Amino acid sequence: MRYLSVVCLIGMVVLTGSMTGTSFSSEIREQGIDLEPIPSLIQSIRFPAHLEFCDIRVPLEDPMVRADLEKEMLLILWNRPQVILWMKRAAQLFPPIEQILDEEQMPDDLKYVPVIESALMPHARSFANAVGYWQFLEATGRRYGLRIDNDVDERRNIFKSTRAACRYLKKLATEFGSISLALAAYNMGEHGLAVEIDAQQTHNYFDLYLPLETQRYLHKIIAAKLILEQPEKYGFYLNPEDLYPALNTATLDISLEKEVPILVMARAADVSFKTFKIQNPDIRGYYLSPGLVSIQVPAGKTPGFHDRFSALYTEWQKNSPLRIHVVEAGESLISIARAYQMSLAELLRLNDISYKKVIHPGDRLKVR
Repeated sequence: MRYLSVVCLIGMVVLTGSMTGTSFSSEIREQGIDLEPIPSLIQSIRFPAHLEFCDIRVPLEDPMVRADLEKEMLLILWNRPQVILWMKRAAQLFPPIEQILDEEQMPDDLKYVPVIESALMPHARSFANAVGYWQFLEATGRRYGLRIDNDVDERRNIFKSTRAACRYLKKLATEFGSISLALAAYNMGEHGLAVEIDAQQTHNYFDLYLPLETQRYLHKIIAAKLILEQPEKYGFYLNPEDLYPALNTATLDISLEKEVPILVMARAADVSFKTFKIQNPDIRGYYLSPGLVSIQVPAGKTPGFHDRFSALYTEWQKNSPLRIHVVEAGESLISIARAYQMSLAELLRLNDISYKKVIHPGDRLKVR
């Protein structure tokens, strides 16, 4: 009932405009509810006299630069639930990002780039099929050392993708002479930026006329920095228990000689399949092919992991031996899967084939 009365009170204010801010706050307090102050939007775009990003001074005396930054601040602050999610995810992911940036001798402010790129979500995908925290295209990700195949997509690995982003941004900063231009190239492509610099004869990001998305890009990142550095200034009051817990995993490298179910790895790590997949968003599907793979396991579960994994894998092999089925006339993929009490998906996965594949008598298929 108290909640309903407060909602009605707010509704009355909205509909009639009959209550001043002071009397409204008094009425709310009389209901026994504490509300944290939210600054006005005008207050939120009164920027400090001196503002820097990656040690680059933002020229707020330029009316166009100020207008662009004001626009991005207002648009971000309009979506307050999104900012709250940024804060929660940042508590979990900023520590490893900051550590890698420090190790790579890159500016700490770059940690705000994946906030704008992906909202710090591993499975984010753009219309151009850029994927992961740092939104790498497949070709670029591979060029900077990320594994991207049917089993693993390291664009979704916060550690490896951040390391790759550092390498890429270092290269761009060397090529274009500044972090601001490196970020522009990161957003619009190296060739496109080089053409614009040549046509406009300037190396100052704030003076370049670029595609709209790239013109907005750095301003979005700066706005995210301002808000996440001082959230209370913008009316966001989160307690430590409101935030997502810090990552508490360790990296293990495993060399697989045969195909392995992810469930076996999860059990060796003493976590559920779901937890293992969440802790390893770069691992796709239900099985891993032979080869070297890096996985994240709870920090306290690393001792003895390899022994547990070996025992569980041996047990799985005994209970799930592979057999060979020779296709006979009249058989289909569905009828073969049904005969062995397998799902069609498992049959396709075991044989690395599509459901569109045409099978012929004499073909050999792996089954369980």
